[in-house]
Amino acid sequence: MANELEAKLREQLHAALRAKESQTANLIRMINTKIMERRTAKGFSGEVDDALILDVIGTYKKQMEKARGDFAAAGDRGKEQLAELEFEVAWCAKWLPTQLTEAEIRTAAGTAIAALPAKDPKMAGRILGGLKKEFGDRVDSQMAKKIVDELLA
Repeated sequence: MANELEAKLREQLHAALRAKESQTANLIRMINTKIMERRTAKGFSGEVDDALILDVIGTYKKQMEKARGDFAAAGDRGKEQLAELEFEVAWCAKWLPTQLTEAEIRTAAGTAIAALPAKDPKMAGRILGGLKKEFGDRVDSQMAKKIVDELLA
């Protein structure tokens, strides 16, 4: 039995093909290829579930965000690819849980720091680990690290 997200991806692919939206269809095919790579990876014995699909989409989104900087630096030559990357990042974001805002991370980090016996910059790792454990992938790790370091300083 296929899982819910796999069925939704299939539906969107068929809809995109019918509507002749090649950009969406190509992106869904790419995501499906990445899922298939995971499924056939050496040592993989689990099932392809919603969590794995979300992980694939999240990983792909991060790759596109990193590439965005390279194409932005290319100036006019990278404009077309930049537009494609923006589309892909936005499409992936719709599938993923919403990220915590900077204010939400700041509040959660402040609460965790207040619970410490002493305000010690060496505790940053413990605070970041707690945030990751509580909120999972909804926390932007780089932003959280910056905020925690700032609050502990």
